[in-house]
Amino acid sequence: MQKIEGSAALMVGGAALTHFTRPTFLMCSPEWFEVHYVINPWMAGNLNRSSRDTSFTQWKGLYSALREVADVKLMHPRQGSPDMTFVAHGAVVNFGVAALSSFAHAQRQPEEQHLRTWLEDAGFLIWETPRETAFEGEGDALFDPSGRMVWLAHGVRTCQYSHRHVADAWHANMTSLHLVDPRFYHLDTCFAPLGGGHLLYYPGAFDAASLRRIEDAYPPRMRIVVDEAEAAHFGCNVLNVGRHIFMHECGGTVARRLRSAGYCVTELALGEFLKGGGSAKSLALRLSDVTVTHQSDLELAG
Repeated sequence: MQKIEGSAALMVGGAALTHFTRPTFLMCSPEWFEVHYVINPWMAGNLNRSSRDTSFTQWKGLYSALREVADVKLMHPRQGSPDMTFVAHGAVVNFGVAALSSFAHAQRQPEEQHLRTWLEDAGFLIWETPRETAFEGEGDALFDPSGRMVWLAHGVRTCQYSHRHVADAWHANMTSLHLVDPRFYHLDTCFAPLGGGHLLYYPGAFDAASLRRIEDAYPPRMRIVVDEAEAAHFGCNVLNVGRHIFMHECGGTVARRLRSAGYCVTELALGEFLKGGGSAKSLALRLSDVTVTHQSDLELAG
């Protein structure tokens, strides 16, 4: 097992698992990022319209901002995997266990082995997802701030049958949600449980039964509703570390309402990545436990 700076080893059942003591994320530079195929609605109007120079500048802005409040590890990009920069789609991590994705589209499947190797070398216990059970990492699985419950979504990209299998990696309670708008093909495009206990979400992405589950879990005062225009600018695809939120400058009133709720919001130009169907959240995979990621600002400063 390769020793990763800033991590410690926990012994579970005789195996040493990686545990980070500070908020920690994995990112992958957009060295090969481009839009030359269509696997989600956002790509359809942007074929061959992406700029690697602009995307790298925007990615570097997020990387630098995130490093102010968290440790960031880097994964080497691979030619032939243009979407690899959306590294959060490749797995979901908690308590030293990494549940790997089983991508629905062949174009992204080569990414799986690269991320598996990185996570194994870092000391994570790998939880495999069967090829026939489509699942796409943090795109479709988001823990609540306690780490005891995981929200999972199914729709055009992820199979509902994957939900119990993924939750079993941590013996976690789970809630399944059904996405009904193809524009919001991943849960992280329309739903964000925040470290302060709030929920940022776009109701129009879900069916009625899913909305009831969401409203049962979050009282009205803890729900921050995003409208369609804000959601279409990836206003829910935010990267959250404690009270810090990093997001695309989506317009509307989302950032103002988040600040009113007590969050420190950094708006960044990430428009090149919207062409590929992702934004801030998609560009960084959480490696630290949820409880570590959302620890108090006093601890973050230490």
